[in-house]
Amino acid sequence: MTLGDPGRPLIPHMRLDELLSELQTRLEAVLATRDRVHTLLEAVVSVGSGLELEAVLRRIVETATRLVDASYGALGVVGDGGTLMEFIPVGLSEEEIARIEHWPHGLGLLGLLIKEPAPLRLPSISEHPESYGFPPGHPPMGSFLGVPLRVRDEVFGTLYLTEKRGGAEFDEEDQAVVIALATAAGVAIENARLYEDTRRREIWLQASSEVTTSLLSGAGAEEVLTRVAVRVCEMADADVTTVLFPAEEGETLRVMYAEGADGLIGTEVPVDGSLPGAAYTSGEPRMVSDLDAGDFPWPSGPPLGPAAAVPLGAAGSVRAVLGLGKRSGRFPFTPSTLRMLHAYAGQAAIALELAEAREDAERLGLLEDRDRIAKDLHDVVIQRLFAVAMTLMSVVRLVERPEAATRVQHAVDELDETIRQIRSTIFALQVPRGTGDPSLRTRIVDLVESARGHLGFMPGLRMEGRLDNAVPGPVADHLLAVLQEALSNVVRHAKASKAEVSAEVTGGRVVLVVRDNGVGLPPDGRRSGLRNLYDRATQLGGEFTAERAGDGGGTRVVWSAPLT
Repeated sequence: MTLGDPGRPLIPHMRLDELLSELQTRLEAVLATRDRVHTLLEAVVSVGSGLELEAVLRRIVETATRLVDASYGALGVVGDGGTLMEFIPVGLSEEEIARIEHWPHGLGLLGLLIKEPAPLRLPSISEHPESYGFPPGHPPMGSFLGVPLRVRDEVFGTLYLTEKRGGAEFDEEDQAVVIALATAAGVAIENARLYEDTRRREIWLQASSEVTTSLLSGAGAEEVLTRVAVRVCEMADADVTTVLFPAEEGETLRVMYAEGADGLIGTEVPVDGSLPGAAYTSGEPRMVSDLDAGDFPWPSGPPLGPAAAVPLGAAGSVRAVLGLGKRSGRFPFTPSTLRMLHAYAGQAAIALELAEAREDAERLGLLEDRDRIAKDLHDVVIQRLFAVAMTLMSVVRLVERPEAATRVQHAVDELDETIRQIRSTIFALQVPRGTGDPSLRTRIVDLVESARGHLGFMPGLRMEGRLDNAVPGPVADHLLAVLQEALSNVVRHAKASKAEVSAEVTGGRVVLVVRDNGVGLPPDGRRSGLRNLYDRATQLGGEFTAERAGDGGGTRVVWSAPLT
């Protein structure tokens, strides 16, 4: 049979076709591998290009799902106690996320990867003996690939990939690609951590410098604490920062300053059972990954997740507490951040103490000046006026003309009134003024001065006795309301050119007298507004009279109430 015999099989030709087909298949595989390696390299560059830790973590999950063609992906960050303190999902819509009752806590198959950090590939999640199931509302998932994320020798978290598109299973090549990505991701996470630490330390140095500058410049406690709240919010990358002080009864902590949530100012949390209360009583910082609603006030907006409380001052002498919070789902505070905030809070406590000491020193200097002025008035001015009055009294008997004697007696009376006013001023100077509500004397002066613009002249004012110390709060409130109503009547009805106000504590009562030289009361003795003054007196067991002032005309209003 010849070579060209058509009945002879063409074995070499068939083998060549097979070889060419196999070569083409291998070439396609090489090209696919080249493309995947190229995609992996691009993914590594993309993952390593960011420096914000939260953005880097999300980019890692998105890149991993794209590399292995997975429908869903997630990154679980391992916290203390081997639980997931943060869970970053990819592939779920907002509606699907809202339907999930809660994120995984690190139980079942996810917990196995935390306890045994090694790659795990499964055709179906439910077939594994450690499978714990899904939370209510979670979409069903089949194929699974899990790879640990290591930062140096520390297990930072785990990459979870599920539901390979097309119904296929994850293969060894998928696993190798994700392991390579996880290695590069560990470097990117470490870089992001170092960047955040560096940035945080830079902010800490600037904040420390500001505290020192505020001390040297003589800033007040309010300015120092406002600056501290702003800086702490930047240092810890928190969404809200508050400064809480113990309330008067000592059982609650009240928010006095806030950054990021002005609605929190004035709210209170109990010392017992709250995160700020634990920091206040122990003198040590505290933090949680997910804050319960009863541990920190949050009147509106998204609920708080990670939270921390840092005391200002050492144990036993804590002056205030810094409260910090982040929105739910954000990365918790790290121990290094907490240590840095504690050190800064120590500086802030020193700044606060020095600011208050400076204010006390200034207040003491003011009191010393006022005491010196009071002594000078008492020892020099009053004695001279009294000597002049005594001299005039002895001269009255020698004056023969009645008109001259009357004028001398009037001068003596004026000197006596001047001495009484100076004594009232001395008493006011010697009463220390606190930093709280204004004293009764101050409020009376404010009301009288506010009437000047309506009257066109300044009413006379005389205050005697222990007005600031002896008059109870409710009685003082009624007295001020009566004074305001009486001055209003003078403005609206009296047509006066002169008015005098006298407030005095004597005989266990407080007596208020308002007198003017106007047109006086109407013939029937009644005027609108007087009934209210009478009612205020009777409510306190006091007395009220309103009458014509005498030959000089005008009206004299007398209101009194017992001090008990």
